[in-house]
Amino acid sequence: MPCLDISTNVNLEGINTDSIFSELTKAVSQIIGKPEKFVMILLKGSVTLTFGGNKEPAALAEIVSMGGINTEVKRRLIATLGSILENKLYIPRTRFVLKVFDTTMGRQNSKL
Repeated sequence: MPCLDISTNVNLEGINTDSIFSELTKAVSQIIGKPEKFVMILLKGSVTLTFGGNKEPAALAEIVSMGGINTEVKRRLIATLGSILENKLYIPRTRFVLKVFDTTMGRQNSKL
């Protein structure tokens, strides 16, 4: 069950977030290879956040998944999610940070 948690200093009031949720869900599902019905997205706006010492639009995201993560998947997630945030919320890709965590990494014979 992938969970993508995004915090941004962009005010989301008045923004149609439905299309953002839809695009993010589809992207995570396709890239990680998990069904959309198991993808969870959290989007928090107006968060006190600075990047590079200023308050220009920026975002910090964390994705947690039970499997499906490797180097290529990380690259695709960063590029795709960064593009969605840039197109929908005008957050430059250079001001987007993604932390990736696979709960099964380092575990052998996981029963999850």
